[in-house]
Amino acid sequence: MAEQNINDRITISTDDDGVADVRLTRADKMNALDPKMFASLVEASDQLAKDTSLRAVVLSGEGRSFCAGLDFASFSAMSDQESNNEGAGKPARPAITEPVEHRITHHAQQAVYGWTELPVPVIASLQGHALGGGIQLALGADIRIAAPDTKMSVLEIRWGLIPDMTGTQALVNLVGLDVAKELTFSGRMVGAEEALELGLVTRIADDPRAAALAMAADIATKSPHAVRAAKRLFNQASKLSTADGFAMEREEIGRLIGSANQAESVKAFFEKRHPIFADPEIND
Repeated sequence: MAEQNINDRITISTDDDGVADVRLTRADKMNALDPKMFASLVEASDQLAKDTSLRAVVLSGEGRSFCAGLDFASFSAMSDQESNNEGAGKPARPAITEPVEHRITHHAQQAVYGWTELPVPVIASLQGHALGGGIQLALGADIRIAAPDTKMSVLEIRWGLIPDMTGTQALVNLVGLDVAKELTFSGRMVGAEEALELGLVTRIADDPRAAALAMAADIATKSPHAVRAAKRLFNQASKLSTADGFAMEREEIGRLIGSANQAESVKAFFEKRHPIFADPEIND
């Protein structure tokens, strides 16, 4: 298993079954989001999106917290420097709020949305704190497994800000409009048990990373075409009319029925053996 390091902020290890173990490695800063972390998150998801052998991803943070949110110290220093360069009275605009070319996001949004866009399931393993940008990063995953000590908060209101890393969209889809508003207006801390009740997390586990890796390994044994089709359908479910959603279902199932991997799924089941699947193409 080869390990890749991205900007001293993220490591990626992918096993022979196509499970990528992605780890935020800024443990001394509780994996806080600085410019290098934002850039590394975008680069990591972009790289993985090109890997046709990829089957599932586990996203976690080293140390005592998943991600404590924005690193205000690094951004304050950057903002002061930019203000001095641009002249008095003109506010500096952080690079992370610049639009990403040919995408619907700016750089901070893409650091989260890249995991939502990834064609395979992404499972976030949470412990300690997932605050502000950290909770938004967690919500960019498809599934979240939390340790019992996990604390989550839409913390931006404390700093006079709003969640602007795709968080407003993801929150409404997961917890409903009224709860999303309450969490955003208050910025209050939510423990693991309440997060599970609200729908912020999928499951609680004493060792969330081990549970996430086990889930990813199980997903890796399923047809990659079917798994990717299911993710596409669910990602669009809240955005389409009922008729368009049904039409998309018909389109996806039409491509699957009779395909090589679908036939292999059936054959392997009845022959009581592990299936051997062909990799999808980039756009499959």
